Amino acid sequence: MTEPPVDSTRPADFLHQLSMALAAEHFYLSNIYMAQLPSQLSYWTARVLYDFIAEPGNNELSVKEGETVTVTNQSIGGGWIEAQNSKGDRGLVPEDYIEASNGNDAWSTWNTETDAKSTSDWVDNTQAAGAGGAWSSSVQEHPQAYQGPGSMDDEEWDDEWDDGRSSVGYAESEVGEEGAAPRSGAHGSTMKIKFPFQKAGPEAYLLAKFTPKGKDRLPIYVGEVGPVWLYPESQLECIVADPKKGSKMYGLKSYIEYQVTPSTTNRPVNHRYKHFDWLYERLLEKFGSAIPIPALPDKQVTGRFEEEFIKMRMERLQAWVTRMCRHPIVSNSEVFQLFLTYKDEKDWKMGKRRAEKDETVGVMIFSNIEPEAPDLEPAEVEQKCESFSKFTKAMDDGVKDLLSVGQEHWKRCTGPLQKEYQKIGKAFQNLASVFNSSGYQGEATLTDALTATGKTYEEIAQMFAEQPRKDLHFLIEINNEYKGLLGCFPDTISVHKAAIEKVKEGDKMVAMSKLTNQEKMTMVKRASTMSYTLQAEMNHFHSNRIYDYNSVMQLYLEEQVKFYETVSIANLAVQWMYALFFVLIELS
Repeated sequence: MTEPPVDSTRPADFLHQLSMALAAEHFYLSNIYMAQLPSQLSYWTARVLYDFIAEPGNNELSVKEGETVTVTNQSIGGGWIEAQNSKGDRGLVPEDYIEASNGNDAWSTWNTETDAKSTSDWVDNTQAAGAGGAWSSSVQEHPQAYQGPGSMDDEEWDDEWDDGRSSVGYAESEVGEEGAAPRSGAHGSTMKIKFPFQKAGPEAYLLAKFTPKGKDRLPIYVGEVGPVWLYPESQLECIVADPKKGSKMYGLKSYIEYQVTPSTTNRPVNHRYKHFDWLYERLLEKFGSAIPIPALPDKQVTGRFEEEFIKMRMERLQAWVTRMCRHPIVSNSEVFQLFLTYKDEKDWKMGKRRAEKDETVGVMIFSNIEPEAPDLEPAEVEQKCESFSKFTKAMDDGVKDLLSVGQEHWKRCTGPLQKEYQKIGKAFQNLASVFNSSGYQGEATLTDALTATGKTYEEIAQMFAEQPRKDLHFLIEINNEYKGLLGCFPDTISVHKAAIEKVKEGDKMVAMSKLTNQEKMTMVKRASTMSYTLQAEMNHFHSNRIYDYNSVMQLYLEEQVKFYETVSIANLAVQWMYALFFVLIELS
């Protein structure tokens, strides 16, 4: 029997052709991809650690805690794997929600091999850095980290797998069911893919014979408060707004795109969350040894297209971008300017490749820094470092304490306190209803007063429930920001402390003829540069801290005054009602 000719203009034939083409493409790409995988990356069974509910239309698979699944593809990327359940259903599952059943996780072998290769002796590593001296650094990579354009082209990386970390409002453990919106991810799971940049120790900079000079000179001046960065005449500002939902892969994957508008051009550029994530990784790689780069707001496993989550994410992305804009070094960097001002897709991709090839990263960023001040003595360097370390630790404890108290108060306002006022109001109104049912004339004034009192208490209950979003929300947000920022300082400070220790060991190395006196003096000079950098960053941090807390406390106290004035007016209304009631009683 001869088949009828295919007419691509007919919807049925077009859909058939499209379906066949997609199936063929999937089969072809799957075969190519599987052929490139190492032999140990075969199917393996895994146990599900947490419940996960798939979102319709996102190619995901719902699983339950304790369920056994078969991992069919663990190289999806972005924190997802493909798995198949016992019914034969297949889809995407967050990789941190499962664990290998019998220790057959293929990544474990890779991790072991990577860890074994990640360290070498000091001399070898120092020579690799061009130092020829006595120390080395460890190099650590994550096997699942993004490997750059060489191993994954831009089109592959452009796929949106919005995975992992979850955050919408505040965690249930922080605020409670009726407080700010709870986290949607199970158990507050965190999945963060890191870029595989080398975390070289300070000796790579201290002992390098030839330090690479980037085109950006980063001067430090001594001002009234001590060493400070060179600030621009006008501060860069950015607006993150207008989130829109988009899709790709024939609608199989969806994403949210934001407009980012810098004050320098007033021309909006569009970015998805993964672009912010890429920027964060690049800034962390380039400046993380000298400048604390706070993490982005969390990623989301489920509920990422809910209006409340999108609003919260946009607010937090705005706060993160604003903090980056306020830093004179970060805001003026080439990679940050690329993010804000790229012209088209070609410009964006070329800029990405340029940033990923940047060699002045890690501790080598100190080679661009030029303090316009005399060198510091090692003892003074150590004292400055220790002083700031103690302050950041104390502030971190204070911020966490305030967060704990604030979150507990939020729970009370939206829980017990609200319910208590509601119960009082309901009790007054119930009593008024009972009195009304008596049929006795002459008690209308009394029942009206009871009813009004009950409604007033219900209004007060609602005011208590709504108030945290007007003032406490902003106080908690700024403290969450600083909690994240303070969490970066231990790593930054540890780089400086390690440099101090290397300088101290320098005398021994000179005595053992493993260093020359000139090399030792170079180490001292470079350690001084690192100390000026830390002090400039300390002063930047303090000035921002004072500004931020002044602003948020002014808003918080103003809103608290308005709140209690409103509550007082409500209480006065109750008192006025009772006064009127007693006047009427006397007149009767």
